Amino acid sequence: AAPEIGQRNGRGPAPQERWLVIDRKVYDISHFCRRHPGGSRVISHYAGQDATDPFIAFHLDKALVRKYMNPLLIGELAPDQPSFEPSKNKKLVEDFRELRATVEKMGLLQPNHAFFILYLCHILVLDVAAWLIIWYFGASLVPFLFSAVLLGTVQAQAGWLQHDFGHLSVFSKSRWNHWVHKFVIGHLKGAPASWWNHLHFQHHAKPNCFRKDPDVNMHPLFFALGKTLSVELGVQKKKFMPYNHQHKYFFIIGPPALVPLYFQWYVFYFAVQRKQWADLAWMLSFYIRFFLTYLPFLGVKGTLGLHMLVRFIESNWFVWVTQMNHIPMHIDYDKNVDWFSTQLQATCNVHQSLFNDWFSGHLNFQIEHHLFPTMPRHNYWKVAPLVKSLCAKHGIEYQCKPLLTAFADIVHSLKDSGELWLDAYLHK
Repeated sequence: AAPEIGQRNGRGPAPQERWLVIDRKVYDISHFCRRHPGGSRVISHYAGQDATDPFIAFHLDKALVRKYMNPLLIGELAPDQPSFEPSKNKKLVEDFRELRATVEKMGLLQPNHAFFILYLCHILVLDVAAWLIIWYFGASLVPFLFSAVLLGTVQAQAGWLQHDFGHLSVFSKSRWNHWVHKFVIGHLKGAPASWWNHLHFQHHAKPNCFRKDPDVNMHPLFFALGKTLSVELGVQKKKFMPYNHQHKYFFIIGPPALVPLYFQWYVFYFAVQRKQWADLAWMLSFYIRFFLTYLPFLGVKGTLGLHMLVRFIESNWFVWVTQMNHIPMHIDYDKNVDWFSTQLQATCNVHQSLFNDWFSGHLNFQIEHHLFPTMPRHNYWKVAPLVKSLCAKHGIEYQCKPLLTAFADIVHSLKDSGELWLDAYLHK
């Protein structure tokens, strides 16, 4: 029965069992979660819940995965039990599954390999151009800065491309995606694939759910996020930072600092601590290549300076684009609503244009990406009208805005939640 399953959520006194439901079948993942290829946390976030829709959304080869699942099967929902929890909208779940079937029939999950090959080529061309500029014009200030801008662009664009492979959206075989992912994120960016998978799949499973989505982990230490959580923080009289000024200090500790001051060092700690030696080797290959190619022209100080400037440019680009889709949206504890509502309340889009598509790596279609994480990005625009009409049918807001408005909304939402925190801190 449902209450039995709901209690097996891995929280509370030992032994902490974890069960979940897929297509009315009940699986005990208490031990399996550690061996789960997508990571232990992402699957544990669904303990005690029905996980049919995320299961379908994330896995390419369902038949292969079911072989692993058969030994975990411990029973089935009793015939009198509903197929999903009362917190979910039954009609919406059915409509979304119909949309998913339509998407598969239309072939929207089939990648166009030429798109991704050309995309990789444009990154490699920019990378070589950055080196040729310094080789030809020398290491004076103007070519140095010009190269840094090109290399910053390479980092941002390789970031969007590794995201495609990480989501298994380029090849039909999971293994091929994983191999190329290691190359793109490791050799072109100097980061470990395992780290990205560990964080990013959790974000997709439970976006903007505090304690489940690592992307909102800067609450409450650095920022007070979302209306509910900010008020809660104020009522508890917690003040780790002067949150009423967070829309100002965001400009210091947010976009300029995230990559050069945090990610860049943390990824090495992550790879070593988790003994991800293959990832570490790929990362080192990036640094070795970078230093071997620029050292003869720039010397040690110049090469280090170039590298830090590139990370600074990448960081600004990365933070503004990745935060615009989620920070201004609904942020709260996991309320176990249906897949469609989970994604729509946490995500907004940015207008389509050739520049916006390129600049954001098609994450201007963040809603479509979140509903169908394995869909190749060149197909988002095709499914968008279908998603919009499903939203209209169920009275769900489908937010889409200009790029600069989306950037400004990050700052506005931080200002709003900071003021809510202050009010609660002083008066509640």
